[in-house]
Amino acid sequence: IKINAEIADDEQEQMKGLMFREKLNENEGMLFVFENEQYQTFWMKNTLIPLDMIFIDENFKIVDIKNAAPCKEEPCVLYKSSKPAKYVLEVNENLTAKKSIRIGDRIALNKG
Repeated sequence: IKINAEIADDEQEQMKGLMFREKLNENEGMLFVFENEQYQTFWMKNTLIPLDMIFIDENFKIVDIKNAAPCKEEPCVLYKSSKPAKYVLEVNENLTAKKSIRIGDRIALNKG
């Protein structure tokens, strides 16, 4: 499976993420790239579409997957990785189930 992902590799892009988007095409997503591998925590404030959050370690192995619903009122649920992650890939809800993406799988990053 190939996902065309926007890259969020600075603090401003990471804070905005997929907020206010009304739609995400099936094989599209956003890849958050962090400087260090650590426990990552996300929330869905101002996010309008349900997502799968795929937490990936520095060796490109999937260490956790969370199904995240839009936050309609505060306090918003926090989605914390169960293991340290360097990358987080957000995709449409249930894409991981549809494509049989599982914890322990490896990913490859390709530019272009």
